[in-house]
Amino acid sequence: MNRFVIADPTLCIGCHTCEAACSENHRQHGLQSQPRLKVMRNNTDSAPQLCHHCEDAPCAQVCPVNAITRIDGAIQLNESLCVSCKLCGIACPFGAVEFTGSRPRAIPANCNTSKAPMAPPAPASVSPFLDWVPGVRAIGVKCDLCYFDPDGPACVRTCPTKSLRLIDNQDIALASKRKRELTLHTDLGDLSLFQSQQGEL
Repeated sequence: MNRFVIADPTLCIGCHTCEAACSENHRQHGLQSQPRLKVMRNNTDSAPQLCHHCEDAPCAQVCPVNAITRIDGAIQLNESLCVSCKLCGIACPFGAVEFTGSRPRAIPANCNTSKAPMAPPAPASVSPFLDWVPGVRAIGVKCDLCYFDPDGPACVRTCPTKSLRLIDNQDIALASKRKRELTLHTDLGDLSLFQSQQGEL
């Protein structure tokens, strides 16, 4: 079973602090600064959408270069291996994989020579899966549980209402045990009710 972050929409206030903390933490470690989570809202609630770190992750299955692998109980995406095919984003059933741009450091933005004519203008924004910018390589980004930070996910640490929580195998085992106990008590209650009704007949 994998580790993952879960959000409680009853506590979330939609302040986007988690997004800012995620972005800054990754930027400081030389990774893409795109937030790995996105706060979603409806009329009554808000909660961040994150990678579920699926047990049988579709994104990892479709990656042609094995840039997405299971490491230490989490599904990790290696930005250095990503080839911008965007198959992971298409395969993810939760929309948890997004794309951001990476430009080579040694090449200026509008470098034009006789051998490198001026690039065509960037197209209008359509979709993260269709957009492209000349000279910029799309890099897949997803929640990595801040694996490089010994203090754990920045979003969990900085949430002012403590609506985010890191779930691990122990939490899952406890929840499963609690569910079995509740089911047992419910079944026994139904059985005793059935026996009392049979006794009345």
